[in-house]
Amino acid sequence: MSASLPPAPAPAQALAGIAPDGHRMTVLVSVLLETWDEGRSPTYFPRTTPLKAGARDEAGIQWAGYGPREGIWRLMRTVEAHGIKATAFCNGLAAERCPDAVARLAAGGHEIAAHGWAQNEYLYEQGVQGQAATIERTLETLARVGGQRPTGWLTPVYGGDAHTTGLLAAAGLDWHCDVLDASSPRIEMHPGVQTPSAADSTRMMVGIPWSEFVDNRVLRSSPRDYFDVYKGTFDFLYRTEPGATLHIGIHAHFGGRPLVSAMLDEVLTHVCSHDGVWFPTCSQLAAKVASDAPGAFDYRSRFFGDPA
Repeated sequence: MSASLPPAPAPAQALAGIAPDGHRMTVLVSVLLETWDEGRSPTYFPRTTPLKAGARDEAGIQWAGYGPREGIWRLMRTVEAHGIKATAFCNGLAAERCPDAVARLAAGGHEIAAHGWAQNEYLYEQGVQGQAATIERTLETLARVGGQRPTGWLTPVYGGDAHTTGLLAAAGLDWHCDVLDASSPRIEMHPGVQTPSAADSTRMMVGIPWSEFVDNRVLRSSPRDYFDVYKGTFDFLYRTEPGATLHIGIHAHFGGRPLVSAMLDEVLTHVCSHDGVWFPTCSQLAAKVASDAPGAFDYRSRFFGDPA
């Protein structure tokens, strides 16, 4: 039988800037409301036999339509039953097509964050000016539908390029979730990119790690894996890494179905049974991190006392 890991030391810097005093851990809950251009659909869903190249995928289009029709509503109800406010990452096109869902998210106290224009459009293909236009179009649409301009962003399919975060900074955003090389939030300084609407400048942003295991990972396996992974990860971090951040992500068009929503409900029931867990929205976490700048939440320095 393998020995369990002992509790990690808790130096002051391990807790500083991650969660308010008295909290051991931060848990973010994010839902994704995604859509595709007319006639387009996700490149994946439970069907295992591909159609011929160029065929219109009616089944895939139906699959994608589940999110705004039913999934986002079930996820709202599930999260709210636990007293949690989620961050809802919405495509601009999704807000345009289903404004009632986005308006209800905002009215329920959930944060509306930007998630590009459409899932089949990749920023890296658009060039600097094209990206800037897409970012602004998305933000303006979400502001109109949700009642407030978003302060944060997650790039669809991580499809940005070396210019993307600078363009997000130039658009006035305070945080982004395009972070794949860290498990704790961090302060970033981005030189702004010259665009028709913004001059070159340096802007501070908070980078927030995205989810390590979103619900599409269990697409063709067992939904129970979703519960097992998040429960195991939460238990490990809660026991051994005070000050840790766990980001739980789920899609409306897949995780909004009963078989996965049931697992989210079990995850949240388990996490909420522990004391000292902070459930901020992404903007609330970003504000806390920014207020504690410079905020170097490096793993090595937190747990081994070495400078980053």
